[in-house]
Amino acid sequence: MRLTRRGAVAGVAAAAVVLAGGCTSGDGEAPPEPARSFAPGAAGAGDPYFPGYGNGGYDVASYDLKLGYDPATDELSGTATVTATALADLSQFNLDLAGLDVSRVTINGVAGSRTRAEGNELIVTPPTGLPKDREFVAEITYAGKPGQLGTAALGQGGWLHTGDGAIALGEPESASTWFPVNDHPSDKAAFRLEITVPEGLEALSNGVPGERSTAGGSTTWRWEEKTPMAPYLATLVIGQYRVETGTHKGRPVVTAIPESLPADGPAARSMAETTRIADHLETVFGPYPVDAYGGVVVTDQRISYALETQSRPVYGNTFFRGGENLSVVAHELAHQWFGDSVSVRQWKDIWLNEGFATYAEWLWSEHEGEATAQQRFTDTYAGFDWSVPTGDPGQANLFGPAVYQRGGMTVHALRRTVGDEDFFAILKAWTAEKRNGNAATAEFVTLAERVSGESLRTMFDAWLFGTTAPPVPR
Repeated sequence: MRLTRRGAVAGVAAAAVVLAGGCTSGDGEAPPEPARSFAPGAAGAGDPYFPGYGNGGYDVASYDLKLGYDPATDELSGTATVTATALADLSQFNLDLAGLDVSRVTINGVAGSRTRAEGNELIVTPPTGLPKDREFVAEITYAGKPGQLGTAALGQGGWLHTGDGAIALGEPESASTWFPVNDHPSDKAAFRLEITVPEGLEALSNGVPGERSTAGGSTTWRWEEKTPMAPYLATLVIGQYRVETGTHKGRPVVTAIPESLPADGPAARSMAETTRIADHLETVFGPYPVDAYGGVVVTDQRISYALETQSRPVYGNTFFRGGENLSVVAHELAHQWFGDSVSVRQWKDIWLNEGFATYAEWLWSEHEGEATAQQRFTDTYAGFDWSVPTGDPGQANLFGPAVYQRGGMTVHALRRTVGDEDFFAILKAWTAEKRNGNAATAEFVTLAERVSGESLRTMFDAWLFGTTAPPVPR
């Protein structure tokens, strides 16, 4: 994410249900299967910054959404099919869903019950317990007027109704405003969307575009992202947009700008550089890790940031009012490696996303013959406020200078410490070994030490967790 300013399977509660059955023994009798203790999954993923985000007890493999949206009434309706595996013997499980009305839930094709709880929790009770390690399919039918989520420190995220459509966007949570979801980056999943809107409007989302069809005054758009995706990276932009399509290295390229912006203006010219920037970052970070390229520019005044929505970042037009801005494009494209492909396990480790994306801006500047990474480091270091630790900034500082600028300086400090050869080997090893997964700061430190053969704990402690200016490596 670029601003213009500015867990785990939880324990289960006590409840018991006995399952009988099993294979036939040698004497013809069927020995009973060991008794199972079914209990509810947790109403949170265990993240210390956001205890209520996400849920425990299951792992989602895919979301398949079939939706319809009418901008005139701001009404969204449809069905979400969630395919998941139980990580414990579940008597019930939670999904995150904000505000929308659920009319029906089935689990493996059989009707289940549902209730609402405080904190945008949808509690689903299947007709029978879900055994550990078994796949199950939940289908949720729902409708309503989507809204927003947010805090004073982090701003608004979610579904924004616009003059000609809508924009679904936000970090650290937003997906739960428009579909039922395990809304935490620790549970990544494939994503498929079919959305029907009035004819004449575009509907842009993540991944590879599918077949588009028009009938009866409506158009159905289809998108699919097979690379596992953190829920906050899902986006949907509906409105009147000028869409450019193509292919690059066998992947689709889809960029879009509002029809209200000039076709040859700075936003359009910046989007046209997407693949050139991605190609350079590929030489630094390793193979491009997601299914498609692209970007969408929006003009809504509520969006004064850019977000790394997977395969198709969304950019507030504020970045292009002064002309072309390839730095922000480099930042969001770097996130396709750092944040999207390799996602945080907990939000306190967000510097692993933003520090490397900030450093990608410095590398792009150096590549273009502008300020070098060393010059950017020196300018940023001078007069910096070191009071907030990068490696654990606290919820209120999640999108602050300690995460972005100090995070970028930490990356450069590593480069200065180990030298270019080991430094770029570390980056490529990290993106290769952690691809499509989640990771934490301690894992990055361990990998950096292994690849470089150096002891780096003292350096990382000073740069990530100290509250005074760390020494600059020679």
